[in-house]
Amino acid sequence: MQSVMDSFWSTLGNVLSAHGPAVAGAARSYAPGDFSIHFFLQLAVIIFACRVVGWAGQKFLAQPQVVGEMIAGVILGPSLIGLLWPDAQAALFPKETKNVLYAGSQLGVALYMFMVGLKLRLDHFQSKARSAAAVSAAGVITPFLIAAAITPFLLKVPGLFAAGISQANATLFLGACIALTAFPMLARIINERGLSDSALGTLSLTAGAFDDAASWCVLAVVLATFGAGPGVAVLAIGGAVLYAIFLILFGRQLLAPLGRAVEAKGEMSMTVLAITLMLFCLSAFFMDAIGIHGIFGGFILGVFMPRGLFVEELKKKVEPVAVVLLLPMFFTYSGLNTRMDMVNSPALLLIAAGVLVASIAAKFGACYVAARVMGEDNRTALGIGALMNSRGLMELIIINIGLQKGVIGPTLFSILVLMAIVTTMMASPLFEIVYGRKARETGELGAVPGTLAAQSA
Repeated sequence: MQSVMDSFWSTLGNVLSAHGPAVAGAARSYAPGDFSIHFFLQLAVIIFACRVVGWAGQKFLAQPQVVGEMIAGVILGPSLIGLLWPDAQAALFPKETKNVLYAGSQLGVALYMFMVGLKLRLDHFQSKARSAAAVSAAGVITPFLIAAAITPFLLKVPGLFAAGISQANATLFLGACIALTAFPMLARIINERGLSDSALGTLSLTAGAFDDAASWCVLAVVLATFGAGPGVAVLAIGGAVLYAIFLILFGRQLLAPLGRAVEAKGEMSMTVLAITLMLFCLSAFFMDAIGIHGIFGGFILGVFMPRGLFVEELKKKVEPVAVVLLLPMFFTYSGLNTRMDMVNSPALLLIAAGVLVASIAAKFGACYVAARVMGEDNRTALGIGALMNSRGLMELIIINIGLQKGVIGPTLFSILVLMAIVTTMMASPLFEIVYGRKARETGELGAVPGTLAAQSA
């Protein structure tokens, strides 16, 4: 089997090396046709890997499809394929083509979050607003308190943070990393576990959105002190608040004609679809341009889009392509930047374990306590804590920025990647143990998609 795989990857590497720089690094430039050759093959490999690993995760590890896709991205990167067959992996995903893959990945995740926003039940949000605010506040404040406690020790370890970084900036960055909830990942888990229309799902998703937005605002402040200037933070925070206020005040009224046009015709015309996608692109562009992230632009616009037939038609036309074709690009791009071989000593493993335990306590523990204080029953509070503890690849995005900007070193980057993977893989099984199984027995939730019960329903 090993010899067959070696032969396959060797042949693939030889074929691809004819289109672009040779694997050994020959200095020839890419022609436009070379990019398309790599891009189409990359997409085929990505879709295949995500489907296979997602299926295996569902069947053998009780993980939702989305977690399998995250793992598939890591497998396709330097952590596994790149470790076993480095030449072929470098030929399949050469550095020169990563910008194309990055653009596709951002479209995929932003479009998916747009679809998630369409499903958000505002009536559930209004009924759970106080609980969501309390869970969100606990999920932000506690991580920063824990970060303040452990950062002084981490600063003593060479190579974790950038040389000369202040304790304040190190604390803010680590706090932002711990405070993150994997917004896109959380949305997929909520969708796949049948929680989209539930109060628990809406509460968790809303709190997760606020927590991620807060983390991005803190990141903007940290980057401002690293030479980007205070204008970065002002633009990011001020622009996001103004945009949200604008949509709250005028969004429903301005977008209502799209819904009426669909209702009148009984289906969504190509013109309405084109206008909708154009508005989505502009919303994602604006949030990206001010320094937050395009996914928030997609999500918040989806929240204020018309409901009813408009949503059903848009789901039929857009969601399958977003989920099956585009979103896996996001997971793969992040996986290509992940190195799992960096934590390679007992001391670093101990630090990684400490960061993991601190991160779980900061999110699962704090969000559980906040939910209980706000009157949620024990089972619901545990379910909220389990979901909020997932960090996923939003964590990879923010720590990649920290690495590129010189805030953290490769070793801490790898430790935080490990924390993101473990907390994400914990989320779905832990949720089923503390909430899901009982809820399905009582009929509160349907069967998990992909199970025999769901297929026979």
